[in-house]
Amino acid sequence: MNSIISTTQIKEKNISIANAALISGLGLLIMVLTVPFAEFYIFPKLITENPVLTANNIIDNRLLFTTSIFLHFITLICDVVVAWALYVFLKPVFKYLSLLTAWFRLIYAAMYLVALVNLIKVLNLLDINKQSKLLDQTQFYDSITFYINSFHHEWSFGLIIFGIYLILLGYLVFKAEYVPKIFGILLIIAGFGYLINTLGLFLFPNINTEFLLITFFGELIFMIWLLIKGSKIKTIQKIQTD
Repeated sequence: MNSIISTTQIKEKNISIANAALISGLGLLIMVLTVPFAEFYIFPKLITENPVLTANNIIDNRLLFTTSIFLHFITLICDVVVAWALYVFLKPVFKYLSLLTAWFRLIYAAMYLVALVNLIKVLNLLDINKQSKLLDQTQFYDSITFYINSFHHEWSFGLIIFGIYLILLGYLVFKAEYVPKIFGILLIIAGFGYLINTLGLFLFPNINTEFLLITFFGELIFMIWLLIKGSKIKTIQKIQTD
């Protein structure tokens, strides 16, 4: 039998549903500010199709390149926090599915970290080349390009897991009586958008799937709701307990 329960009664280590919404919303907001700055401002200034020019850009702007690494690392930390916060937020709907959903985001975060190590290897190459000058310069330039490409390919592959995560998250949000169902639908659409776009990059690289980018705004819209409305939830309709 359903029952109305105050957010002060449903807590995970003293974190209420409303606070979990606020924390997850803030985490998503930070990610909106970090990754785009690194991917659409810093990298275009440094990375080109010319390996020599790319290497020289990074050498001349090492601080900027290092900043992009830290921006991605901050995003990764936020992914972990958001996974936990949304687990707490959606736990009243279905505890074990919410936990499974959180694990999918954590797995994605782990894949993200593995990909990010490639950028750290670029810094290591710069140090080796600066100190010893023993590296073949052509190999040095090609290695930097290889690690940068590896970062983007490995990160992109992780987005398959992230797409599955969004679909599961969307289902939970759709079932939650305390969240408008439209957000669940938008998240599910975003999840399929990530899946189709990412699989297309690997399986059908000649097919243009950029039109799917519009579906990615589902999580952004949900973030706005979490910050404005979700953080003010007073009571919830508890659908399912343990």
